Amino acid sequence: MNSFTYDPAYLTIGLPAAAIGLLLGVLIAWLIGKSRHKRMVEERESAFELANAKLTQTFTELSNRSLQANSDTFLKLAEQKLETHQEKAKGELGEREKAVEALVKPIRDALEASQKQIAELEKSRSEAYGGIKSQLEEMQLSQKSLKQETQNLVNALRRPEVRGRWGEITLRRLVELAGMVEHCDFVEQVHTETDGQVFRPDMVVRMPDQRELVVDVKTPLDAYLAAAEAPDDAQRQLGLERHAKNVRAHIRMLASKAYWNQFEESPEFVILFIPGDQFLSAALNEEPDLIEYALSKQIILATPTSFVALLKAVAYGWRQLALADNAKEIRVLAEDLYSRLATFVTHMNKVGRQLGSSVESYNRAVGSLERSVLPGARKFVELGVHSKKEMEKLESLEPVPRTMIEGNDS
Repeated sequence: MNSFTYDPAYLTIGLPAAAIGLLLGVLIAWLIGKSRHKRMVEERESAFELANAKLTQTFTELSNRSLQANSDTFLKLAEQKLETHQEKAKGELGEREKAVEALVKPIRDALEASQKQIAELEKSRSEAYGGIKSQLEEMQLSQKSLKQETQNLVNALRRPEVRGRWGEITLRRLVELAGMVEHCDFVEQVHTETDGQVFRPDMVVRMPDQRELVVDVKTPLDAYLAAAEAPDDAQRQLGLERHAKNVRAHIRMLASKAYWNQFEESPEFVILFIPGDQFLSAALNEEPDLIEYALSKQIILATPTSFVALLKAVAYGWRQLALADNAKEIRVLAEDLYSRLATFVTHMNKVGRQLGSSVESYNRAVGSLERSVLPGARKFVELGVHSKKEMEKLESLEPVPRTMIEGNDS
């Protein structure tokens, strides 16, 4: 037997080698164990899956058999219940149908009445639509005709003689409207001649106290119509400015005639009549000083609105003059009537006095007859003479006729 010898160097090298060997052993044992565990897990999972599949198949078969049995039972019960409910439902359905019919009948009747009314309304609407359509067509034709007539009128008013005649007709209508026809002389009735020139105003208005108003008609329409038909604002503005200048030119021309020198009873101004308020308004919008300019030329601008007011004022003056003339005539008639009544009263007094004398003579005759004649006649009755008629009693007249005294009815 060998004896163990202690060597420090050997001990130092031997310890790590032993540790490494131990670690390797442990690692190998862990790997072997892990491999076995993995196989065991796989085997267990495989066995579980196989058992699960068998259980699933078994449960499915049992379920199918149970479901089939339950389904057959349920269908039989359902058929029995359904037959019972069908029989019951048939009876209830009949009753409900009757109840619903009773409820629906008023609604059906109302719907039928509504349908009838709707049909009547539709018929009325169709007739009204047809009437409206025909009226619209007539209005369209009328509008077209009116447009054509308006265009014809515009074309006619472009002619100076037509414009002048239109202004004269407008002037005459205003005179008729104001009731001044008998106090106005028109162009065909009045004209004067001075130094070989004939002055012919369109109208002379005669006023009370032998005064006269001279009226001249001007119708400046060329520029106004051009402005109304202008395609744009610039052309329209040019037309209105030219229209205002034309009105100013008419004022100058009329002032140059100096009608107040030709008609002695005329005040020192002349009325320039423009037959349309819109014509003067358009001119004043462009030249607001036209009225002052006309007054400085002894010209008064008048349109239908202002001129008819002037004629009404003159007509009022004529009415006041007529009332004054009538008052004078009434005074003359009253004086003549009073004189005639005085003469008549004198005659009535004479008749009264004669009637009084006749009454006195009658009363005296009655008294004489009563005293001298009738007593003898009554004696015939006492002697047996009978008459068929009884003699009446004579009555005297007491009233005396009234005497009329001039200035006192007593």
